[in-house]
This record gives sequence, structure tokens and C-alpha cells, in this order.
Amino acid sequence: GWREAVAAAVGALQAGGLVAVPTDTVYGVACLAQDSGAVRSIYSLKGRNGRKPLAICLGDVDRLYRYCQVNVPDELLRDLLPGPVTLVLKRSEELNKDLNPFTSLIGVRIPNHPFIRELAQACSGPLALTSANISCQASTLTVSEFQDLWPQLSLIIDGGPIGDVQSPECRLGSTVVDLSVSGKFTIIRPGCALTPTVEILRQKYGLIPESS
Repeated sequence: GWREAVAAAVGALQAGGLVAVPTDTVYGVACLAQDSGAVRSIYSLKGRNGRKPLAICLGDVDRLYRYCQVNVPDELLRDLLPGPVTLVLKRSEELNKDLNPFTSLIGVRIPNHPFIRELAQACSGPLALTSANISCQASTLTVSEFQDLWPQLSLIIDGGPIGDVQSPECRLGSTVVDLSVSGKFTIIRPGCALTPTVEILRQKYGLIPESS
């Protein structure tokens, strides 16, 4: 059923739909990032104001160079990705202008989850990805927890519970770190992988925390 599920998800995305998917942190909702209509649908699904940015999700590090201006070593990207981290970089001209038009930056996710990575690799462009919940509500670890969103979704991929449903730590989502300033990093959201991420950035690569 895996191949069929990937194919069904690709078809739903190409038709402009929204697809709920498991990731390595919480359940997400994805659409094609280059499809402006689908991006608008994700905002209305979330009940979210248009000033809150969406991340893009890619299947591998190599694709990142097409949509971002990278000013850190390739090895650093590969030390953190795939994994529960969102890297914020300067966006390239390739990316849809209607996606986060208010910022020159873009958050990039490569989740360490085989399904969403295979789905992202099967799509020609990036996915726009957000958590499967209404803005300001808790992140979701099972598909039943976002039942109120089901009517607006084209497809739901049930990957079972993600992590420990009882543990508040499991709902933190990815650690979001801004790497857009050379030699520095800024933690935008501590998330679930803060300590190992900061350790890699500071000790291995000598990046300095940007004083907020």
C-alpha cells in the first residue's frame, strides 16, 4: 500500500489539494509550494494570519540549493538534515513569490520520516508544510486529533501515533534555527532538538548565537 499511498498523495497535491502527512515530529499538512491557490487554502485551513510563514519541505539536501541561498558548509546541512530541525535561509528567486511574500527568508524541513521524504522526492517542486492543527492549538500526534480539519483535506495519510502521545515534549515540533547571517545562528523556536542542534552549530562549526 506504500506505493499507492505515495501515488495518491502526489495526485491530490498536483490537483491543488491539501494532504495530511506524518513527519518525524508531529502531523503536518502539505500542499505544492509553487501552487498559489493551494498555499491560500492552507492559510484558510489553519485560520492563520497571512503574516505567519510556511516552511518548505524537500526530499533531500541537494534540492535545497535550488530554493535557498546557502551560506553555511554543505556538511552542516547534512549534519542537521534530515531531522527534526527547520533551517531558515535566504530564499532564491525560484520560490513562488506568493509563498511568504512578506519575507526574504524561508524555513526548510527535510523530515527524517520515510513517507514524507519519498512524497517530496516524487514531486517536482517543494512542498509547503505546516502542522496539522488550527493556529494556536496543540500540535497533533494522531490523525484523530485533527478531525476538525478532515473536511478540508483531500487526503489523510495515517502513519499511526507519532512519538509518545502522553508526552508534552513530543508536541514541540521541530527546532527552528535562522542561519541566514553568515557565522551566526538565531534560535526562533526551541522545539524538540534544541540541545543537539546548538551543540553542532557552536562546537563543530563555530557559529555564534545572535544576541536577540
